[in-house]
Amino acid sequence: MNIKLFLKAITKYFFGVILVGILLFLPAGTFNYMNAWLFMGLLFIPMFIAGIILMIKNPMLLKSRLDVKEKEKEQKQVILYSGLMFLIGFIIAGLNYRFSWITIPNIIVITSSILFIISYILYAEILRENTYLSRTIEVQKNQKVIDTGFYSIVRHPMYSITIILFLTMPLILGSIISFVIFLIYPFIISKRIKNEEEVLERELKGYKEYKNKVKYKLIPFIW
Repeated sequence: MNIKLFLKAITKYFFGVILVGILLFLPAGTFNYMNAWLFMGLLFIPMFIAGIILMIKNPMLLKSRLDVKEKEKEQKQVILYSGLMFLIGFIIAGLNYRFSWITIPNIIVITSSILFIISYILYAEILRENTYLSRTIEVQKNQKVIDTGFYSIVRHPMYSITIILFLTMPLILGSIISFVIFLIYPFIISKRIKNEEEVLERELKGYKEYKNKVKYKLIPFIW
């Protein structure tokens, strides 16, 4: 086991747990915010399990997923906008619970939780299909175009799944106001895709042909 990689992964993991906890429970003014506990369980328990599996089976993929140092200027803006979206959305969710601004039915919370779990499973399958997936826009050594599985349907299936994942988050937290804030994410990801495809066309052999073969970016028959 790569001890340095393990320490980096576990440090980022616990930092994420603490940060999300602060952003949710501090505005809520209590630890009795059960929607927040539900969300954190759904988010961080599978994340921990997936991290262990990657550490054992594919440490290079784990390493690339931990790297968030973007080289592309436009992608740095995408990270900034996404970070602000999460920051504001989580704080508003906590405040919504604290002051009972708008309450949504439990059936929406339950349905969103199920969709979140299904999306997480699909996310893991996409990671299995494409071991070149990095959190930064780059072309890796010996990288090849993946055109099977989900990649035979849309060119960016991971982003398709993250849209579902992120839009279910505020509903699990019980905040329709935060949901409205998170609706900005599809526009953020469209900006990321535009720049990413420019890089892939320029640097990844066969990507132009792949674009001609698979017409849709995120949603089959739509876009």
